[in-house]
Amino acid sequence: LELAEAATDYAIAHGLIGLSLRPLAVSIGTSDRMLLYHFRDKDDLVATILRTAVARSAQNLRQLSAPRDLRSAVLQLWRAVSSGPQERCQRLYVEAAALGLFGREPYATTVPETNAEWAAAVTAHFQRAGLGRAAARQATVLVDATFMGLQLDERFDTPSKLRRTVADLADAVVARWGDPASAHAGKA
Repeated sequence: LELAEAATDYAIAHGLIGLSLRPLAVSIGTSDRMLLYHFRDKDDLVATILRTAVARSAQNLRQLSAPRDLRSAVLQLWRAVSSGPQERCQRLYVEAAALGLFGREPYATTVPETNAEWAAAVTAHFQRAGLGRAAARQATVLVDATFMGLQLDERFDTPSKLRRTVADLADAVVARWGDPASAHAGKA
């Protein structure tokens, strides 16, 4: 577990493309032979890194405070995935997803597996904003796909354009699914 966490920290800082066992091992205070003792092969190590990074990200989402409404849920989610350690985990995931699209293993197998954990955390976030399970799942698909695109383009867009796009997305989510928090407030 400690090796997996340390290897994940390394991959988050250095990326997955060109990941080499020797520099990784030296950085985390072990040898490449010990890594291969604990993991079947490099693919097993990379799959473990991806699972660990996504588990961290999902846990971070679960720890967010309950959003006051659906719009703030989208904005809060964007702030979480686009800053600090969460942003670096997201970038690692984007890299892995891109490699998986080309059929490269272990990405092609591990990315869909980790998607389920991530989607469950996002869905739960929207449920805390008042959406029912089915609507929260639909909102998750829309928001997650949009965020993925924004993260791919982030380096090419201005911060103000990104903020506007996320605000537009939040408004679109509210327009599509309504705002359960407002509906409940009206009944009180």
